[in-house]
Amino acid sequence: MRALPKPWRIRITEPLKQKNGDLSPAVLILGFAVLIVIGALLLILPISSQTGEITPPGDAFFSATSAVCVTGLVVRGTGTYWSLFGQAVILILIQLGGLGFMTSATLLVIALGRHIGLREKLLVGESLGIRKLGGLTNLIRNIAIFTFTSELIGTLLFYFYFSSHTIHGMPIWESIFQAVSSFNNAGFDLFGSFSSLADYPHDTFLLLTTAVLAILGGISYVVVADVFARKRFSYFALDTKIVLTSTATLLLLGMAVILFTEFSNPATLGGLAVSDKLIVSFFQSVTARTSGFTAISMSSVTHYCLFFIIVLMFIGGASGSTAGGIKVNTFGILIATLISSLRGQEFAGYFGREFVTQQIYRALAVVILSLAIITMVVFVLTITEKYDFLDLFFEAVSAFANVGLSTGVTSGLSLTGKLTITFTMFIGRLGPLAIALALIERQRPSTFRYPQEAVRIG
Repeated sequence: MRALPKPWRIRITEPLKQKNGDLSPAVLILGFAVLIVIGALLLILPISSQTGEITPPGDAFFSATSAVCVTGLVVRGTGTYWSLFGQAVILILIQLGGLGFMTSATLLVIALGRHIGLREKLLVGESLGIRKLGGLTNLIRNIAIFTFTSELIGTLLFYFYFSSHTIHGMPIWESIFQAVSSFNNAGFDLFGSFSSLADYPHDTFLLLTTAVLAILGGISYVVVADVFARKRFSYFALDTKIVLTSTATLLLLGMAVILFTEFSNPATLGGLAVSDKLIVSFFQSVTARTSGFTAISMSSVTHYCLFFIIVLMFIGGASGSTAGGIKVNTFGILIATLISSLRGQEFAGYFGREFVTQQIYRALAVVILSLAIITMVVFVLTITEKYDFLDLFFEAVSAFANVGLSTGVTSGLSLTGKLTITFTMFIGRLGPLAIALALIERQRPSTFRYPQEAVRIG
């Protein structure tokens, strides 16, 4: 019998060694954990509640995590329980969580006084989608300008609305809070009674302004800058094309499904005029992908629509944005790879460009690990909670994807359930990025290759 051939041992290069103090996913995770702890300690204080009472640590920790992770799931009414100081703490956490997430890798290195070397630049560039590693400082500055400019314009627009529709008699504060929460896809609001915007399905201006800010925050500065710089779609970077086409497709598909499934439902869209049904369906399609605001009651949505919203939540927004989920970039790569495979193409690609093989592997790793985490979370919740399976499944995906939509079970969760959802929000916010960064960090040039052998598929 002939012996199997030995693996090829062709030396390519020495792998890069990580230096002490280099940026790593652990530093990123630690930075966000410290921010959450500080926020929770501030929210526990009596000055943070309207009644002047000490907030239970579990609720404060849950609220701080939800704010930093820009999720929007709440166990205490933001506009009715928290004082102005408490609301300000939540708003600052939202701003740091949204802006900090896009720039966290570089900001943490600068704050810790560490050197930004080539490996750090590669990690930051991969997470933010930049192609020129020498422009990190300008990138951080431009992201900050884009963020604050968008929020300022949103505040001015909302002020026109809240000046005549004020909730708590503070139209300026209400405008700032709504603008920051909308752009950062946080889903927090001051409307009270855990209803989000469900009492305002006829206010087209409020819904569309919120939706536009959520879209801008959810596609990332890198994409917006590429659009303004190159102007023509054919000139856009492949990443920009994938983000724009995937986002537009999901928005239109989500709008169509919500409109079709809820058109005659008297508890959601049934009692609205056709024009309002179109606006609310579009708004809900936008916010379902990570923003968390809602103009209809999620507890009244049909099960088949609820399941489709779960899919939208799981996908989320763009990489390097304020959005959560596995990201449309990941989704777009896998869908394009599937189409290439069905067409019999040897190499996967899209828009006349071939994908880097390692990125396909990373996309698969992010999706599979994300599904594994959600499966474990749902398994725990079904043991500890007494709600229906679909409600718990919806809650778990909403927490992991940092969306903030809920069928009404959040405030009724047990302590174990709240801690589970808190952990899910945290790992969902940092998990996909941390996984991608860890895979990049561990990537080494192959020193040898094994012989190929076929495995049966299907």
